Amino acid sequence: MVELIVIVALLLVVVAVGMTFARNQANAKQARLDNAKAEARRWVERLGGQVMNLTGTDEASSQALADASERYTAAGSQMEQATTEEQCRLVTKTAMEGLYYVRAARTAMGLDPGPELPVDPEQERAGKVTESRRVTVEGHDYEASPSPGSGTPHYYPGGRVAGRPVPQGWYSEPWWKPALVAGAWGLGSMMLFSAMFSGMYGIPDAAAWEQGYDAGQQDAMESGDGGDGGDMGDGGGDMGGGDFGGGGDFGGGDFGGDFGF
Repeated sequence: MVELIVIVALLLVVVAVGMTFARNQANAKQARLDNAKAEARRWVERLGGQVMNLTGTDEASSQALADASERYTAAGSQMEQATTEEQCRLVTKTAMEGLYYVRAARTAMGLDPGPELPVDPEQERAGKVTESRRVTVEGHDYEASPSPGSGTPHYYPGGRVAGRPVPQGWYSEPWWKPALVAGAWGLGSMMLFSAMFSGMYGIPDAAAWEQGYDAGQQDAMESGDGGDGGDMGDGGGDMGGGDFGGGGDFGGGDFGGDFGF
């Protein structure tokens, strides 16, 4: 009888400890989610404040602000539906992309762009336009430039679209948008990419681009060190984590203030 009582007592202790542990885990998870939501909301609000306080003075700045406003709307929608930490990180990423457009708009208007934004590894790997180019593909003219201009009013902060890198720069038209909407590139996309970026430093050639490789990954593949290519995915994930999405290392509230709003 005594042994039975001891066993029952031990079972009750185990159950109590297990329930306490589960409750603590649930509370910790909820706290992390609440923090992630608060951080994401701060970035969305910061983007909204800047979009509402800026008015474009030319086509390039107006278009960049329109794109920033689009990201603000998208981030707000994502925020309403966010129920996990990962979804909150995606909200932050969308809002941060909008802030890149704000920075581009300020540059186009000749204003101080403010402090540098955190670098998205995918953005960095996609490269950037380093020289002005004008090409004709299938009878259509396209331009690319590292700076805004009357012929290049469309900005893209750089990154991956439908699995392939699109360099940061200013363009005559948003040639990447059909793939962004459809999730796949058209048949003539490799020809356009080749004509526009052939020989440009830090940008993959057309064949590598077609395979979804960036310039650095292409070099690794050519040297036989293909295994490192898998790190690409890790880079994208890190941006959504504490170093980027968390905002702590970036400086949180400094961003909005330094822009003068």
